[in-house]
Amino acid sequence: MGQHFRLATLEDAEELHALSLGAYEPNRKLGINFAAATADIALVQQNIHNNVCYVMEENGRIIATVSIRMPWGPQPGPLGLPHIWWFAVDPTLGGKGIGSKLLSWVETTVIRDEWKAPAVTLGTADKHPWLIRMYERRGYERVGEKDLGKGHITIYLRKVLRSDLLQTGHELSGK
Repeated sequence: MGQHFRLATLEDAEELHALSLGAYEPNRKLGINFAAATADIALVQQNIHNNVCYVMEENGRIIATVSIRMPWGPQPGPLGLPHIWWFAVDPTLGGKGIGSKLLSWVETTVIRDEWKAPAVTLGTADKHPWLIRMYERRGYERVGEKDLGKGHITIYLRKVLRSDLLQTGHELSGK
């Protein structure tokens, strides 16, 4: 069967719950309070229901997931753009480029080509030892920061996908 991408359904909640808890275990050990790190089944179901949640499957098993919060949804990102969050890869498959493959597919095929969005944002913890640098290597640029009361400062990053569509107003005020 190989690898393929699809939208998650509520029937995937238990498998996504287990995947997320495993993938986010290092963040819990670092004391970084990401929602996915301590999610229960109800929060996983809410994520699937309220956001665009994709999974990457290999031979019928979910090996990675990423969700996108929409500007009109209950938890919009900071700039009125699609906002990537809840990104997880099966920790037993680390270092094989699975996460990079999923993110590249979501950024280009979905957000840029299907949705025609000029850019995408994401947020991560200032205390995380390598995530900010990883996203910057992928072409993301810092656009602001905010204390959301989670015990760390959230660093917001943006990646321009179609500069011809980018309009002013997609900058974070009060950096």
